[in-house]
Amino acid sequence: MSEIEADRFKLAHPVETDASERVGVLDIGSNSVRLVVYERFPRMPLPVFNEKALCGLGRDLASTGRLSRDGVRSAFLNLERFMVVARGMAVGRLEVVATAAVRDATDGPGFVAEIERRHGITVRVLSGAEEARLSALGVAGAFLAPDGLVGDFGGGSLELIELSGGQLGRHATLPIGALRLTDLGERPATEVAQEIDAHLRTVEWLPHVAGTNFHAVGGTWRSLARAHMDWTAYPLEIIHGYVVNREAAVPYLRAIAGYGSGELARIASVSSRRRGMLPAAALVMERVLAAAGAREIVFSAFGLREGCVFEAGTGVLQGIGVQDWERDPLLSSCADIARETGRNSPDIEPLLAWLSPLFAGFDSEIKRLLRAACSLAEFAWAEHPRYRGEHAFERILRLPVVGITHPERVFLALAVLARYEGHIDHDYARAYQFLLDGTGKSKTLTLGLALTLGLALRLGVTVSGGMLGLLGQMRFERDGEGWQLSMVGQVTMLAGETVDRRVDALAKSLGQPIRLISGEAAADVAD
Repeated sequence: MSEIEADRFKLAHPVETDASERVGVLDIGSNSVRLVVYERFPRMPLPVFNEKALCGLGRDLASTGRLSRDGVRSAFLNLERFMVVARGMAVGRLEVVATAAVRDATDGPGFVAEIERRHGITVRVLSGAEEARLSALGVAGAFLAPDGLVGDFGGGSLELIELSGGQLGRHATLPIGALRLTDLGERPATEVAQEIDAHLRTVEWLPHVAGTNFHAVGGTWRSLARAHMDWTAYPLEIIHGYVVNREAAVPYLRAIAGYGSGELARIASVSSRRRGMLPAAALVMERVLAAAGAREIVFSAFGLREGCVFEAGTGVLQGIGVQDWERDPLLSSCADIARETGRNSPDIEPLLAWLSPLFAGFDSEIKRLLRAACSLAEFAWAEHPRYRGEHAFERILRLPVVGITHPERVFLALAVLARYEGHIDHDYARAYQFLLDGTGKSKTLTLGLALTLGLALRLGVTVSGGMLGLLGQMRFERDGEGWQLSMVGQVTMLAGETVDRRVDALAKSLGQPIRLISGEAAADVAD
């Protein structure tokens, strides 16, 4: 690499970076080496490249105290590729971090020095405390004020850290990574469990998080989640935000911990190089759940790498200010989508204000989703009319956004489906509707409410002709046991047969009549 090319990547901690530049994180882990390149957004990083190589640097660490020779060769080979990719993608800021294996190996410093010599970059070898903090920071940025415990299970170590309302608390680093437990099949599981428990007992604060959620981070734990989706025939194959309660998780984890090579080979959804680590990952997770008294496992796709992007304690990174950091990650992403897909104007406030009276009695959870749905109301306007509803449903269900649970994804997708189709009774939607059966954490997040919201959006877009600013001349008000929709000014000319049909559909969904009044009568009501 020339000196000019080398200087291109001396950006681990730049004084100033253009907010439009891409950010890359090169994560040299105990098991994998991964490059992720993110687009710069005001609130959430969007990965545009994500590739890993399972090099196994820490494979021999427990027995030799050194990095695996084969792992080192593989790492150098893949680092060459990743550096070429980063240059080709015009990455403006490249964070290069190394974790437990490099930190603990006697030849770790020499390995780092050689990487820096070859590529003209600075490798930041993270301490256990830094690794825990960055993983938790990634989780804190990807959920809405999360509480409980973050656990990042890597090849060389397990990082644990408290979260309270999204704020980081106490932390611990334990030497119980997947590659350190490779002899699990050769020792009694009870003996290995006792070893894990002994490490967990050193974390004196761990019992204090009892009854909260356990946020699971790390590639092998994500593989456990994917295998569990197959185990239960779960239809929404999105790892981030996937929740399994403890009662359901423990039998599954104990079963996986006891799997031999034949049983592991049948887990087709997990790569062959990950399968051998599943028993150790399952056993560690089961023992952490027991020690911490966690209520639910919440799997997170965000962790250390995203923590690097969010880094600086307060979330201040070049291009990401404190106010942006404090914004709701879902609503921030939906606002970006509204700006990109809005037919006439990205301003959703007239639509939100217009339909808010219909949902005034609901809690903050519903009102948050109400705003998100308004941002997505014009999501598919440019698609062929025959497929707008289906396209919107499928896309919203799988949007690369965070700060959202799986039931909330289904709720928004169904609401926008109803906005386009006038109903949610489609074969492609039925497989997901069980997530809104009213038995979950939110009893108000129901199919009926998704339909009502969608029909309200449908009426609002129709009656305004898509010019949402006109909704300021209309308003919903209580009318005895029902509602009246008053229209004044120029919008009185917007009423018609189509509007009447959509008013009737919304009234039926509400179970309450809606009386449409316009002209002088509406003006009298407004006065």
